Amino acid sequence: MGDTERRTDRAAEEEPDGTAGPEGRLTAALTARGFTTRRLRMRAAALALAFSLIPVGAAGFALYRLTDLGGPDSVCDGAATAEQVHDLLGSGRINEHQGGDRSADAVGQGCSVSVRTGLLTTTEKTVWFSLERNAKDGPGGLAASDARLFAGSSAGSVTPDKAWALLPEGCEKGLRAEVHSTEPGHDEARARLAVGFADAAARAKHCSDGNPQTLKELSARGARTAPDWANLCGLPGFAPAKNPEAGWSMSQQVTTASGPIWSCTIGGDPKSDSRTQVFAITTDPRTTALTRQDGKEPSAFGRARWVAGGTLVADCHGKDVFFTVNGGYTDTLRKPFLFPDQDDLVRQFLTAGGKAIGCEPIL
Repeated sequence: MGDTERRTDRAAEEEPDGTAGPEGRLTAALTARGFTTRRLRMRAAALALAFSLIPVGAAGFALYRLTDLGGPDSVCDGAATAEQVHDLLGSGRINEHQGGDRSADAVGQGCSVSVRTGLLTTTEKTVWFSLERNAKDGPGGLAASDARLFAGSSAGSVTPDKAWALLPEGCEKGLRAEVHSTEPGHDEARARLAVGFADAAARAKHCSDGNPQTLKELSARGARTAPDWANLCGLPGFAPAKNPEAGWSMSQQVTTASGPIWSCTIGGDPKSDSRTQVFAITTDPRTTALTRQDGKEPSAFGRARWVAGGTLVADCHGKDVFFTVNGGYTDTLRKPFLFPDQDDLVRQFLTAGGKAIGCEPIL
């Protein structure tokens, strides 16, 4: 065995568990000295940086601007930990801006947090927390075909501009924790922040069983494709009669998971174009306070009942599932344009959508 091989073997023995290299040695040294979390290690590293790169007289100012030394451990009345904020926005000085309802059970309501970095030239990144109710308008307004979904003990979605998570079972239905951020991307960090916020709100409202919700995984974001008019939105046999005059170029985008809200859009952006057709299936009853009892009138759609504008509810294996059909109108007359026969459209959607999620026949 040569000298080089013996040196390599000794290095491996002296630096086990992946701690070889300057970065690994620094992490191991900080952990051994009690800096066991990412936030504590960031503070220690920034402290060393400040004293090594700038005069001692300016070190205090640099520490204040570059780190969160002396800052809060949690923000917005416990809506999130400082470490969760740093995971999303990066290192820097945390500043909290309170607003809205400050009652004991309104954790995070109307609160924002910014992280500022830099000595001479500063940058600031911000995240907003809010509790939102979706009581009587139906859950379809939360549908977004560009969302990445997550379901299980924790359920919600992440879109390019926000993330939201439902409060745990046992809490008020239709209540969700929303997180808006100036930072694009970082989907997993935003989802974790929303889930943690939902847990904090549940604890404040005394409707939590004490077990934190867990974020398992995010679905992929659906791609925009050309619609298959014989199997619209990927639903086998969903083929409503399209208006032959609807000749503008269209695309289709569908979420790749079904919980908590499967969604499909045909056309452009539903926020700016009324011609865009929106379909949604809400599989988690926590999303809204609406129930089957809200739809009392006789129905022309079998077991489904209208409960809100564009939304019907049906019992699927003992659980309320909501079907939403919105949009597809002309800009001026507000009458069905893309699919003129709305009754046929709804019947087909209930049949194909119900079958896709394993419901008993609805019609």
